[in-house]
This record gives sequence, structure tokens and C-alpha cells, in this order.
Amino acid sequence: MDYMQFCTVARGAEVLGELWTPLVVRELLCGSRRFNDIHRGVPRMSATLLTQRLRKLEAIGVVERRRVDKAWEYHLTAAGEELRPIVVGIGHWGARWIGSRLRREQLDAGFLMWDIRRFARLEEFPARERTVVHFRFRDAPAAERRWWLVVQDRTADLCRDDPGHEVTVIVDATVRALTEVWTGDSDPQQVIRDGALTVQGAGHQGRQLWRWLGRSMFAPTRMARA
Repeated sequence: MDYMQFCTVARGAEVLGELWTPLVVRELLCGSRRFNDIHRGVPRMSATLLTQRLRKLEAIGVVERRRVDKAWEYHLTAAGEELRPIVVGIGHWGARWIGSRLRREQLDAGFLMWDIRRFARLEEFPARERTVVHFRFRDAPAAERRWWLVVQDRTADLCRDDPGHEVTVIVDATVRALTEVWTGDSDPQQVIRDGALTVQGAGHQGRQLWRWLGRSMFAPTRMARA
């Protein structure tokens, strides 16, 4: 992108306005460091394009690539960190004025689970014991219908294959139902009453589960707008 203007709004937009770039920055701001972790947050972006975007961000001084434990990691520079209020502000603006309004093709079980995993309230999970939440999506593609969130010692692992541990809670839902609960568009108790989501374990209607998982970081803005 090149607006052919000296205006710094134009110069900044040439960086952040490129396809996928704001979401790559979002992933870095959310703590992803390694290429595969960043890619999990933008699963529909090709690995080649992600490499190109990271190289450009590195070239302009937003990202620094470091060798850590025999692997490459991407870290935001001071310039990259200054994008935090901008990117977060866009998210809150979208939650306030656009909401979800999701088309079917915008629903993504993999990204939903990755978002849940990184924003789960680990301090709220039972201490000194393993908690396993098994998610089953009724309408996701076959490869994305089963997920296991394993929380132990204040760390969370997301598994696509059965880790073999005793399951604490089972969540059975459509992708849309759980997405709308996560984003703050729907109340979990109402969705459960409607039959689009069921929870086995974690108290009546999964009340304990919602305390553990919380909601998307932008859900409070969306809920205040509703």
C-alpha cells in the first residue's frame, strides 16, 4: 500500500491497513511469540503471507526477531507496543458499534478455542488439581469438532487429540452458540435453555465454568452496548 502522501495518517495506514496486518499485531499483543502460535490466531492466513507480514513489521521496526532455545521468536519493540491502545481501541469500537453479526463463513471453531485458551481465567480454576474441559462442536468440520482444555498449575494447554485425562466438564454446542456467548452477544443461561449449548458438570447450567473461562476481552463493551 502506498497512498503517496506525506501525512502520517497515510504513512501509518500503509502499515496497519494491509490485509491481515492488524490481526498479526493483535496476536503479538496477546502474547504469541513463535510462528506457529501466531498462525493459530490467524488460521486462514497462508504461512507464506504471514512470513511476509512479519518480515515487513521487522523491517520497519515494529517487531524484533530473537533466537530463543533454538527457535525463533517475534517480540514487539517499543514502536510495536505503542500500537496496543490503537488495536485494542479498534476492538472495543467494533464491539460497541458493529457487534458480531457473524455470517456462517466467519465462524471458526479453531480460533474460538485458541481465544478461550489464552484468555481463560487461570487463577479461578481449582488449585492443586487438573481441570479438563472437553468441548464438542455439533456443526464444526470433522477435524475441529473435539477439543480439550487442560488447566493445571495455572497453565493451560489446548489439545485436539484426547490427552487421556479424566474429564471434568463437557461442553456441547454449535460453533455459533459458544461464539456468541464468548463475545458477549448471548447470555449462556438463555443459550442453554434454547438447547444450542449444554454443559455437564461445573454446577447448575455450568455457572462455575463461566467463572473459569470468563469472556472475550471485548465482551464487556459488547454487553454494555446490548
